[in-house]
Amino acid sequence: MERVPVESQALSSVGYDPAQRVLEVEFSSGEVYRYFNVPENEYVALMEADSFGLYFIENVRKRGYRFHHVG
Repeated sequence: MERVPVESQALSSVGYDPAQRVLEVEFSSGEVYRYFNVPENEYVALMEADSFGLYFIENVRKRGYRFHHVG
């Protein structure tokens, strides 16, 4: 999946596959996770957020989307 770099202390890059509703996040540590069944509007809101890290924590991590550690 292609990711775009973001300016954040917590996240390095973010990608989204609308056909499969998969959000892929690379953290500043280099770790990559995929989150499943994420609505496209959630991805859009993340990319428009003032703070990528805070938005991710409040609206992706805390919502409990199923995820997979890619590497």
